[in-house]
Amino acid sequence: MGRVVHFEITAKDTRRAKKFYQIFGWNITKTGIENVDYWLANTGDDKQLGINGAIMPLDYADQPAIIWISVDNIDDMIEKVRRAGGEIAGDKQMVPNIGETIYIKDTESNRVGLIRPIR
Repeated sequence: MGRVVHFEITAKDTRRAKKFYQIFGWNITKTGIENVDYWLANTGDDKQLGINGAIMPLDYADQPAIIWISVDNIDDMIEKVRRAGGEIAGDKQMVPNIGETIYIKDTESNRVGLIRPIR
């Protein structure tokens, strides 16, 4: 079953947003991708309910928040998305220490992230 496992918050100024979200006690760190303004937000330890996320530039995605769904196979889900009337909204990429990812759009043009996590 596809479970929501990640969120992204877009911001005009990621450093300002990082500072704001730290008021919740989140540990916010730069990702391992060179020259990418993308900040991972760890929202708690594994014993707490909830999910982790990220802060990224608004110009990267014009949607204010993006959910991420865990999948077992990105390529299989790409075909299922297309058959269900959705579309692919980016290229697959491997995020270091995170997993294989891709953006899709649902039938309402909402951007959704799919991830095959590194296990």
